[in-house]
Amino acid sequence: MLLAGLESAPPVLIVRGNLRLLDRPAVAIVGARNASAAACRFARGLAHDLAEEGCIVVSGLARGIDTAAHQGALGQGQGGATAAVIASGIDIAFPPENAELQENIAQFGVLIAEQIPGREPLARHFPSRNRIIAGLAIGTVIVEAAPRSGSLITARLANEAGREVMAVPGSPLDPRAQGCNALIRDGATLIQNAGDVLETIRPMAGRVEQRTTGWRGAPVDTDASDTERRRITDLLGHTPVPVDELVRQSGFHPAVVATVLLELELGGRLERHAGGRVSLG
Repeated sequence: MLLAGLESAPPVLIVRGNLRLLDRPAVAIVGARNASAAACRFARGLAHDLAEEGCIVVSGLARGIDTAAHQGALGQGQGGATAAVIASGIDIAFPPENAELQENIAQFGVLIAEQIPGREPLARHFPSRNRIIAGLAIGTVIVEAAPRSGSLITARLANEAGREVMAVPGSPLDPRAQGCNALIRDGATLIQNAGDVLETIRPMAGRVEQRTTGWRGAPVDTDASDTERRRITDLLGHTPVPVDELVRQSGFHPAVVATVLLELELGGRLERHAGGRVSLG
């Protein structure tokens, strides 16, 4: 199914594939783009096992862990139990080497885009993609992530939305494992196999409908303009300030402020502090 919107219309989710798959308990698997071979193998096997147990695996179709997760869930006999949330228009393949995988997901799984058809992916689109991944899933598994990576932002978004956050431990000598090890230190559930994931998400499995809560009501255009970005950035300094204060002083919708802050965080320009405060990094 393809739900197309106009350039000037409020954002909608554009979907191709079997929407009934989204009735299954959803588990997000995300991680490093430059992941190790061992981590990709683990992600592929984990996704395969979760799909076999009746879950749908959600990821972002990026290189590395995302690609491995989609491939595992699409494996033999799984019926395409995967959903890919992309940062481009639904008709744009990104990264280009995943064009065939993206089409397979559209044919046998679920392909989801927030951007209008024909729009190339921009850096500011990825934070929105991450929030959709976190919102779709009742649990998010991080497999390899460096500090300050986009995967850790997805984990934080999942935690703020009341979802389960899980992480695969790694060697303290590998920078790609530092993010996961830090998540575990801070309270994320340590994951070693699909059984661990299923045990963790079981208490939430009866509340799967909550994963779409953030999309109900009037849609809000969260794709901030350059003027909005400059205004919010100008309000920031090295002294931590509450996010609510940024909303009040800017006069912008909270969703727009949150999008700009995510963009800054992904760019390593934002620090988050206790009490919902932020400052320039």
